[in-house]
Amino acid sequence: MSEQLTIGELASRTGVATSALRYWEELGLLPAPARVSGQRRYPPSVVGLVGVVLSLRDAGFTLREVKAFIASRSPVSDGRREMYQRKLAELDQRIAQAQVARTAIAHGLACPHEDIFECSNFAGVVAALLAGRSLEEAHAQVHPD
Repeated sequence: MSEQLTIGELASRTGVATSALRYWEELGLLPAPARVSGQRRYPPSVVGLVGVVLSLRDAGFTLREVKAFIASRSPVSDGRREMYQRKLAELDQRIAQAQVARTAIAHGLACPHEDIFECSNFAGVVAALLAGRSLEEAHAQVHPD
């Protein structure tokens, strides 16, 4: 029988807390381990699976998406490709939103008013937001660069 890892050893090898490993097991991201005297025993291959979960999570996938990704075992299944495309579109949208926010904050830093609430541009952005415009639209209305 090959070397089996306790949950503590798995946590130590992967840097993931034992509570997270138990949670991932509960969600079905990790296979239910064998038990020896009531203790979880994982095969060494689970270390790589934890690495997959970490890499996908750090790339922005939710744990639910990670579960679906792991479940689609074929090398280049349509499910994975669609998941990649959806996540890429989502990340592009988040990047665009972050760029708009960055521009707005940079303008705030460059504002010559001591009190931002006295700035007509700031008031214009707030009014546009309250009128239902997005930050991008509101900022473009006030700063039609």
